Amino acid sequence: MEQHNPPGSDKKIHYAPWEKTFDKVFTPFEEFIHRQTTSGFLLMAFAVLALVLANSGFAQSYLDLSHVSIGITIGGWVLEKSLQHWVNDGLMALFFFVVGLELKREILVGELAEVRQALLPVVAAIGGMVVPALIYYAVNSGGEGVRGWGIPMATDIAFAIGALVLLAHRVPKALITFLVALAIVDDLGAVVVIALFYTEQIDWSMLAIAAGLLGLLVSFNYVGIRRPLPYFLIGILLWLALLKSGVHATLAGVLTALTIPARPKYDPDVFSQRVKELIGRFDKSYRPGMSIMNNEEQRAIVQTLENGVKMVETPLQRLEHSMHLPVAFLVIPIFAFFNAGIPLEMGALGETLSHPVTLGVMLGLVLGKFIGIAGVSWLALKLGFGQLPAGTSLSQIAGVALLGGIGFTMSIFIAELGFVGQPELLLMAKTGILAASLLAGLGGYLWLWLAGNARQRPDAV
Repeated sequence: MEQHNPPGSDKKIHYAPWEKTFDKVFTPFEEFIHRQTTSGFLLMAFAVLALVLANSGFAQSYLDLSHVSIGITIGGWVLEKSLQHWVNDGLMALFFFVVGLELKREILVGELAEVRQALLPVVAAIGGMVVPALIYYAVNSGGEGVRGWGIPMATDIAFAIGALVLLAHRVPKALITFLVALAIVDDLGAVVVIALFYTEQIDWSMLAIAAGLLGLLVSFNYVGIRRPLPYFLIGILLWLALLKSGVHATLAGVLTALTIPARPKYDPDVFSQRVKELIGRFDKSYRPGMSIMNNEEQRAIVQTLENGVKMVETPLQRLEHSMHLPVAFLVIPIFAFFNAGIPLEMGALGETLSHPVTLGVMLGLVLGKFIGIAGVSWLALKLGFGQLPAGTSLSQIAGVALLGGIGFTMSIFIAELGFVGQPELLLMAKTGILAASLLAGLGGYLWLWLAGNARQRPDAV
């Protein structure tokens, strides 16, 4: 335990080595970027680990682990799935919950709150979804892999932001903001595509139950329920209802998130006055040499302050803050571990890369995203729709368009839905996703690095 004496003070402050962040104040956006960046690197590490295991002497053990059956039995009711399915259908619902929280925040107070500011990333995201899907469809039209048209539509927000943040000193902050807004809209598009086009036969009775549960969640919001537990309990029932209805169960995460209250209970001015009063009482109740554990009044004041902080924050903010860490550092890496393990046969690599599914995914993610995002952005600006983020250039938007081709998490997720029971096509799709993500990541990084150099030259335009 370290001890530090602040200048001008005889009171000791005790820090554990990892507890020196109290003096650092991060905005929600800075915290979001920091966690997405770290998540991107962790995601990469687990993806590489899965690839190594799938192409080593442990390949069969890795495969057997994915297929371990885990079930829940309550009386005569049984829910049984493989470990990989529990990850993809269960844990990923938490990922979609965080996506829903981020989406709601962006629409209410973020980059999507103002129409003029949101217009360019929104139309760019739409272009970046439509063009890749059309390219994939053109390559696979009439073939058995045509169902995978939704795979190249998605952008992996953690990987893309991680690559862009590495260039933080060479690109304006507004460019990172643009990418975040684009990726959030992209995630929404992927959710809609999954709901409408990657849904099995629908059980309308279970769907009606799901609608009733969603209505109950909305009523929780309207009557002012702010504690997360009721939302989580009903959210779990909603997940089960959607699972049985045929609609993909992970959508329960997004729907539950959209019902979380986004208004604080306490007004900031009232909270500020109350905190000042409590801090005054806290100082007066200080007893030299007495630990706070023995000072009942100070303990009560601290607890009151904690309760007040919870009330001046919105439940949406608190949940996004608390859920982002386990999702970014646990759920996404586990998903990568169980889904990125692709057996690579070097002798057949040429045949794999020329397969229509692999080719469609690669062209869609690399070429389609570039044309869709950069091309639609250029067209929108020419037509007077939207405006470039402050301090950015169209060349830098083109670099972001390349980074948008990093598909990974959501692309693999859609591939798993599109090619159920077709392991060969799933293998081709995943190979295309990994190859395209690598090309797009390196290409986008180099493009923006060179664009940063150009902006620093005296003769730069």
